[in-house]
Amino acid sequence: MSEGPGALDRETRWSALGTKGGTIWLTGLSGSGKSTIALGLASELLRRGVHAYRLDGDELRRGLCRDLGFSAEDRNENIRRAGEVARILADSGSIVVASFISPYEAGRRDCRRVHESSGITFLEVFVDTPIEVCERRDPKGLYSKARAGEIRGFTGVDDPYERPKDPDLVIHPEEQTVDQSVALCLELLAERALIASLPG
Repeated sequence: MSEGPGALDRETRWSALGTKGGTIWLTGLSGSGKSTIALGLASELLRRGVHAYRLDGDELRRGLCRDLGFSAEDRNENIRRAGEVARILADSGSIVVASFISPYEAGRRDCRRVHESSGITFLEVFVDTPIEVCERRDPKGLYSKARAGEIRGFTGVDDPYERPKDPDLVIHPEEQTVDQSVALCLELLAERALIASLPG
């Protein structure tokens, strides 16, 4: 794909780096375990010599998206920006491991569209942890605050989470360990030819 006069095209860049870019997008409720799985996956990819970058929702909220609140409009814009950042990083040759609540189907669909319109693979992984389990974990105390009315518009409490209709992979952290979840993601990446199929 050409990037303009005098620019290196993607195929030349990926060939020179010996890599292939793409995004694997983990979505799920707060406390579902998606960030833990994403960290494990990114670490394992790097261990295998695959150029990977973990893109986390909290990190973007502290920087690129610090001007955004939590209205539906701001959440959509947050995910739009995240999707564009993921696409750029993937275009550079990285496997982007993105973990975002990304509660709305339309936002996730737009992230897929912006990748696929650029010829970049986008894989959606639904980390399907029941809200009751997420609330028991409540690592940041957010569900307690939402139930007490201290936080408004909290996903899963008084703002909806739209479950993915056709994800590329569904993970059930209540039934699978982190290592097993990471292995499933690796299998998916290998099936879509983003990484080599490696034993163990």
